Amino acid sequence: MTQARFLAIAVAIVALATLPFWMGGIYYVNVASQILFYAIFALGLNVLVGYAGLTSLGHAALFGVAAYATGYMLQLGYGHTASILAALVVGVASMAVYAVLSLRATGIGFIMITLALGEILWGLAYRWISLTGGDNGINVPKRPAPFGFSLSNATNFYFVTLVIFLLAIITMAVFVRSPFGAALRGTRDQPRRMNALGYHVWAIRFYACLFSGLLTAVSGILFVYYTQFISPQTLALTSSAEVLLMVIAGGPGTLLGPIVGAALVVIVKTVVSGFVTRWNFLLGAIFVAIVIFMPDGLVPGLTRLWRLARRKRTPVAAKTEGTP
Repeated sequence: MTQARFLAIAVAIVALATLPFWMGGIYYVNVASQILFYAIFALGLNVLVGYAGLTSLGHAALFGVAAYATGYMLQLGYGHTASILAALVVGVASMAVYAVLSLRATGIGFIMITLALGEILWGLAYRWISLTGGDNGINVPKRPAPFGFSLSNATNFYFVTLVIFLLAIITMAVFVRSPFGAALRGTRDQPRRMNALGYHVWAIRFYACLFSGLLTAVSGILFVYYTQFISPQTLALTSSAEVLLMVIAGGPGTLLGPIVGAALVVIVKTVVSGFVTRWNFLLGAIFVAIVIFMPDGLVPGLTRLWRLARRKRTPVAAKTEGTP
């Protein structure tokens, strides 16, 4: 790791750790919490979109299933620990079923199968009123207080979300740099060659789906504790499209891309929408501009521009030094 990159990471961590103290008002602290757990959600989808080459349009359903599992367990009278563990198990198990059904195809076939599965779960959330509450949803009466540290406070909730976010980033970094991560990228780029080399392409993709499901479940749990409410709207196609937009806008196949994309979408949706009535149009225009001018996403595009600028400055500096 270069010194500049290490310094940038250190500055980013310090800025995030001190954010509640210099960010004006609880509202913006809550917005920061939203960015963090949606970034975890986007990282989970990025495992499939960026590293496996599999685009899912039903990921919001998995996000919602974990959130519903948490709310339902709490409604039955179980404690927060049991509810969170149950939600993680349900989320990963749901992703396993998703994977078994959707990995029968790739490309447009995978997209359509995940879309259909997402719509099925969305319909169940609306119609299975005895379980989900239908339009009325499920209320979460209170947030947990791990080790006596109450999360009812916006600042405390932000710090816990930040810790989980950093753990997700570290886990994702280890995953990407592991031999399994390299094998997953191989199945994305050359699946036939990987199969010929003796790799089980389907199994690699299946385990990647499970890892994606775990990150998605974690973000769903954070979401339901943040809102203290879960309704079928959370599982809707628009929610899946939003998180896919986060990944594509930021840069699929990168660690930083989904985080930048999550920040962009959440800020436009929650902050800019208070000043711009047609914020949907603005978000769409930004996305179109990114696709046209930076088709790889914001992070790869800005990195390329930075390197180009440095390359152009270097000869000028060399000429200046060589001039007598």
